[in-house]
Amino acid sequence: MYAIIETGGKQLKVEEGQTIFVEKLDVEEGKKYTFDKVVALENGGLTLGDPYVEGAKVTCKVEKQGKAKKIIIFKYKPKKGSSRRKQGHRQPYTKLTVEKIG
Repeated sequence: MYAIIETGGKQLKVEEGQTIFVEKLDVEEGKKYTFDKVVALENGGLTLGDPYVEGAKVTCKVEKQGKAKKIIIFKYKPKKGSSRRKQGHRQPYTKLTVEKIG
C-alpha cells in the first residue's frame, strides 16, 4: 500500500513506516500532520485523483525541524577582477514518519 502526496510543490511516493524529508511545515515536533492532497492511492487497485483523491488522507508524525547542509553559490565573471560573489544557503526541512494511509 502506498500513496503519492503533494507538498511544497513536489510529489512524493510514501509508504507506512517510511521517513521522509519535506519542505518546512509550520508544525511543532512530536505533533501529527495530515496531508489531504493525495494524488494517487494504491490499495489493491490504483486510484487516481482528479486532481486529488477524495477522502484520502496520509497521517504523519513530525520527528524534527532542521536545516540541510550548507551549499555554496559562487558566481564570477572570468577576466574581471572585481566581479566575484560567494553566497551560502541552508534549506529548512521537516522530517516526518508516515504512520497511516487511509
